[in-house]
Amino acid sequence: MKRLISAAVVAAAMMSSAALAHEYKLGDLKIDHPWARASATAQAKAGGAFMTIHNMGKADDKLVSASSDVAKRVELHTHKMDANGVMKMGQVPFVPVPAEGMAELKPGSYHVMFMGLKKPFVEGENFDLTLHFEKSGDTTVSVKVESVGYGADSSMKMKHDGNKKQ
Repeated sequence: MKRLISAAVVAAAMMSSAALAHEYKLGDLKIDHPWARASATAQAKAGGAFMTIHNMGKADDKLVSASSDVAKRVELHTHKMDANGVMKMGQVPFVPVPAEGMAELKPGSYHVMFMGLKKPFVEGENFDLTLHFEKSGDTTVSVKVESVGYGADSSMKMKHDGNKKQ
């Protein structure tokens, strides 16, 4: 009986570690911690997903699209500065994943954009997202919904706080 309980504890610990790692492998690609921010309001109709994609291979790859049933449309987006110095978000045909390098999908940069959310993203929940790569093929990952402020750039916070009048 003690061996059975010990085995159950070890198995639970291993599953817990795997859940905390929250990473996926597809050929030479490793996808780290897919996440989304919780929707700020119950009326939110858009959201983004973020992750880091490592390419341990010798050949470039591309994330060419993504799909999920949580929204009417799922697109790849990035932010770019326009000619007037205004930051704008827009769709891109792919996200490059360089050989022996990585692609960072993060706030203010490349991300997966969900438009027409069927329901708001709720902190603590998960949803499936299928990533389609040009060379590596397809894989489905579980996106963890984090808090509304998760992943905020601390340097932006410090810059803002440093401008406060005393």
